[in-house]
Amino acid sequence: MNFLACDLGGTKVLLGIFEKVINDDSPKLIFKKKYISSEWCSFELILEDFLKKECRNFSHPSTACLAVAGPVSDNKAKLINLSWNISEDALKDKFKFKHCELINDFAVQIYGIPFLKDNQYSTIQNGIHSDGVNNDLHAIVGAGTGLGIARGIISGSSVKVLASEGGHVEYSPKSKLEWELKIWLKNSLNVERISCERIVSGTGLSRIAEWRLSKPDAKNHPLQKYLKEIKTSDTLRKELPERICNLSNEGDQLMTEVERIWLDAYASLLGDVALQELCFGGLWISGGTAPKHFKNFKSELFMKQFFDKGRLKDILRTIPLKVILDEEFGLFSAACRAKMLLQIG
Repeated sequence: MNFLACDLGGTKVLLGIFEKVINDDSPKLIFKKKYISSEWCSFELILEDFLKKECRNFSHPSTACLAVAGPVSDNKAKLINLSWNISEDALKDKFKFKHCELINDFAVQIYGIPFLKDNQYSTIQNGIHSDGVNNDLHAIVGAGTGLGIARGIISGSSVKVLASEGGHVEYSPKSKLEWELKIWLKNSLNVERISCERIVSGTGLSRIAEWRLSKPDAKNHPLQKYLKEIKTSDTLRKELPERICNLSNEGDQLMTEVERIWLDAYASLLGDVALQELCFGGLWISGGTAPKHFKNFKSELFMKQFFDKGRLKDILRTIPLKVILDEEFGLFSAACRAKMLLQIG
């Protein structure tokens, strides 16, 4: 029996047809296709093209799970950047799904954790087993365009998702340099507060670079010309985080400093989440930046910031810390949830 999964974002829509396999808990991908969101007027038109044109040789999926880049309320979602309104009931009726579920694209990743295969993730620390703790508690944090955080209770194949907006908690500087960055950001963005998402995200990495390049000693840096160009191009702005990382890898001193500030903030946030959630089942690093920064996450400097929680630092050594390496984990997780819906009957 086939089922459908979708990772639906403002930039792209990734759709896949999966099937349930005997003696394998993980869903098996049969066919997938990526669509560019801006090229379509609505999600329904994309789904119609996918099912009727691309998947006409496959049996029609009985259930569907759609991971949406935005909040879901009353079984409906709205993608503001695209002006798309999506309804579970409307999709269920039009495409004859027995079950159809909309879920936030980050919260859905909790459903994928129990079914991960070894090649989809890697472990930074195994943690130290402690008696009397709840090993069913998991948390997942991911920096991509924004910053996502979700929590879950996983007991065998039973999963309960607990949504979170933890990415929007206040950013707490730990040094004079970080305080300077926060003040610059407040003035630059004309806002009263700075959330962690403003720093710990791909967009945040770009902002840290802009701040650093605003200093007198950076006036001749090769990225200065690029900064002028991105003011009129969203495409170029989206490419800036990759440029920063490439320059850092090539030994550029300023961009190495920028990347270090970003990684320190990320590590500190992970430590805060670990203490807040006491996720003895595992703290998972996900998001679009995770595979690219895996070596950095394993570094001594990163882990030093992670453990830098004063009297409670020893608790952090008991929590497993793992990195999702599968760049299509969102689609995989939506498929895991769609597979669960098959069992509802």
